[in-house]
Amino acid sequence: MILACLPVLAVAETLRIATFAAPLSRDGPGLLLRDLIKADDPQIGAVVANIKAVRPDVLVLTDFDYDQDGLALAAFSALFDGLYPHYFAARPNTGMFTGLDMDRNGRKGEPRDAQGYGRFAGDGGMAVLSRFAIGDTRDLSGMLWRELPGATLPVADGAPFLTDEVLAVQRLSSSGHWIVPIDLPDGPLTVLAFSATPPVFDGPEDRNGLRNRDELRLWDVVLNGDLGPIPDGFVVAGNANLDPLGGDGLRAAMAAFLARPDLQDPLPGQPTADWRDRGIGTLRVSYVLPAWDWQVQDAGVMWPDTQQGDDPLVAGPHHLVWVDIAR
Repeated sequence: MILACLPVLAVAETLRIATFAAPLSRDGPGLLLRDLIKADDPQIGAVVANIKAVRPDVLVLTDFDYDQDGLALAAFSALFDGLYPHYFAARPNTGMFTGLDMDRNGRKGEPRDAQGYGRFAGDGGMAVLSRFAIGDTRDLSGMLWRELPGATLPVADGAPFLTDEVLAVQRLSSSGHWIVPIDLPDGPLTVLAFSATPPVFDGPEDRNGLRNRDELRLWDVVLNGDLGPIPDGFVVAGNANLDPLGGDGLRAAMAAFLARPDLQDPLPGQPTADWRDRGIGTLRVSYVLPAWDWQVQDAGVMWPDTQQGDDPLVAGPHHLVWVDIAR
């Protein structure tokens, strides 16, 4: 009876936030849903097993085919037995038709002529799955590249590489930039989710390298308060496709972002992708970066246990990155 009179102390809940560039994209529209329904795809099975092993509370997927009715995302969520009753996806820029020769190769209608590389609309988009309700998401994916403060646009032979016609429509986001509020019982969590273009597959103008850097720099603009109030309780999560120490790309931009005083880097130097079969090696390209005022409890990268005979690439070259945080 005496114990019943003692005050109950609130214990901050630990949240596990993760991102995974899982290979959940297929060669045409509707094929991901087909494979999910068939339930015999070993790649999907490995992806699901990895997610179930880590059990994040909020998960950002950065290579997930989008369909307008959300059927594939609903089918994927159903594989987790109610763990993720809430999910969100918006139309990505991948595969979004422009009708222009965006890469100036003399042809139109190719995957690189879309707003972001894509063989079809929605190819390799993004998705968020959550244990908790998702609020009204702010989508920054429509911002034009030239509208980003301090944007560095490609130049070839001393002249702008992008024509005026292209500049008038070229979006910054190759896939998407979303500000996603998660409704937690003890206060706000805001996930800044994104997936940037690889900084390769271009020419001496470095179109993709510059765009990759500016896609990262958009979060600098947001966190500096230049696009409105800084989101409460934020965590940056997604695939930057940029390693601060190795690989292609303008690496100094990633190093500078990781050094921001309002961010924490729980996994410095930890590789998140394995391209050794291509002679590239291992690189760090996916990130979960909490704001300075979160308490980081733990963090890790889900690499296959090859000692148990697991195929290290069955779930793709990227690996799930997770961070445990509390207030």
